[in-house]
Amino acid sequence: MSTNEKQASTQTLESGFEPYVAAPGEEYMGKPMRAHFTKILQKWKQDLMVGVDKTVDHMKDEAANFPDPADRASQEEEFALELRARDRERKLIKKIDKTLQLITDEEYGWCESCGVEIGVKRLEARPTADLCVDCKTLAEIKEKQVGK
Repeated sequence: MSTNEKQASTQTLESGFEPYVAAPGEEYMGKPMRAHFTKILQKWKQDLMVGVDKTVDHMKDEAANFPDPADRASQEEEFALELRARDRERKLIKKIDKTLQLITDEEYGWCESCGVEIGVKRLEARPTADLCVDCKTLAEIKEKQVGK
């Protein structure tokens, strides 16, 4: 076992999963690799759904009609921030569902722009990535140029 493989086997991803170590000669995005990413995405989605439930419960429990306008405004701002965060998470859940469908269709792991392998490490860092590093960098540069 190489030093990199030993490090990979002792490290745990932020999501709580062990980094994927491909077997010698293993096909890219074969069944074991797809299963690894399916588990990561399903866990991520489950965590997001728990957060949504907590927000709804929190807003129900904390909702009050404060007589002081400043207190009422503070509460409304807090709720607005929570709702914005949940909206971003709702969009992320949709993207996770789209990614899970790509795995099912065996189309996951390849760049939508140029068709090359995205790479296991990039996908573990951002499981919903649909562009390779080069295409993503190019897209960000174009975005900055258009934004000016």
